[in-house]
Amino acid sequence: MKAVVTVIGKDMVGILAKVSTTCANANANVVEVTQSVLQEYFAMVMLIDISKMNCELDTLREDLQKNVEGMTIHVMHEDIFNSMHRI
Repeated sequence: MKAVVTVIGKDMVGILAKVSTTCANANANVVEVTQSVLQEYFAMVMLIDISKMNCELDTLREDLQKNVEGMTIHVMHEDIFNSMHRI
């Protein structure tokens, strides 16, 4: 099972480190990541493996929002993501 994590907001030092550390603490493995800095804005999409995660997805979302303040963060299970983007 996988989930998609998106992070958007003003660029600052350590965003990727904070997100990946929070995922590691939840035993969620980062599978893929893409990020861009557009002038002063940071945008990242991360695919994580949640099959061995030690908490609920909502708990991971709450921890990410707490640990990466000031950013807009979304965490979505791959089944919901795929359903929303099916043509």
